[in-house]
Amino acid sequence: MKIFKNTSIGKNYKNSVIAIGNFDGIHVGHKKVLNEAYKKAKKMKKKFGLLTFEPVPVMFFNKKILNHRLDILSQKISNLKKEKLDFVIIQKFNKKFSKLSYKDFIYKILFQRIKCKYLYVSKNFKFGNKRKGDVSKLKKFEKKFFYKTIITPPLTISNKTISSTIIRKLLKSGKITKANHLLNRKWEIIGKVIKGSQRGRKIGFPTCNILLKKYIIPKFGVYAVNVKINNIYKKGIANIGYRPTFNGKKLLLEVNIFGIKKNLYNKNLNVVFNKFIRPEKKFNNIIELKNQIKKDIKQAK
Repeated sequence: MKIFKNTSIGKNYKNSVIAIGNFDGIHVGHKKVLNEAYKKAKKMKKKFGLLTFEPVPVMFFNKKILNHRLDILSQKISNLKKEKLDFVIIQKFNKKFSKLSYKDFIYKILFQRIKCKYLYVSKNFKFGNKRKGDVSKLKKFEKKFFYKTIITPPLTISNKTISSTIIRKLLKSGKITKANHLLNRKWEIIGKVIKGSQRGRKIGFPTCNILLKKYIIPKFGVYAVNVKINNIYKKGIANIGYRPTFNGKKLLLEVNIFGIKKNLYNKNLNVVFNKFIRPEKKFNNIIELKNQIKKDIKQAK
């Protein structure tokens, strides 16, 4: 899979089948669209590509939205490599790009640069300055710029359309098993271990502290997790929250990895969420907290 960092792509990748969107999380709904686009490309003997945006436009336009994403760019690329794509275009979403009119997006990006032949988008797809472009605008210019717009019906389960928004809501409500089902894999956070107050170590349960950065914040509480260290997965428990027993002020992901006591500062860890164990709670004293952590570990094992 070839990766382009802008829409100036090689000649061999033009006249292709292209899917456009944020594709946050690459969930089962996305996979349905990508599979249909792949089949079209195979049938028409054309290359199959995807155009996505970095950062996610909603975070670019609203700087107050700090935690939104289901995956970071490296995860998105890794997951897209499993989708039979020939190439991916990661377009930087900045002020200049956001000012592009919908007509210029169609003419300069889709026609001049990408020269796509078949375009797969969702029925709610919006583009161009002030989101004035939509599916009807794409269809209007099809003949003029020699492409065909294809709207794939969304995937529905129990009459609900599967979307990144629904998965975020599930994570926020602690329904990690349902979220994992819709992702078709276990949700994970990748982050660097930072130095903490070492309270966990002092009470016999050393933890790795990780900042959540741009990830969606799931329900505060304790989770059963797997942690990837040097390509080996270890079981553990993770707490997301402010550590109310210690009057914590900073939101953290704290991970206790079973059987690991060594210092992991500055290492990148993959924390894979298996199940939600309990909500975050303020304990009256350290003994209460330690007893509860022992119970949590039993559940996670």
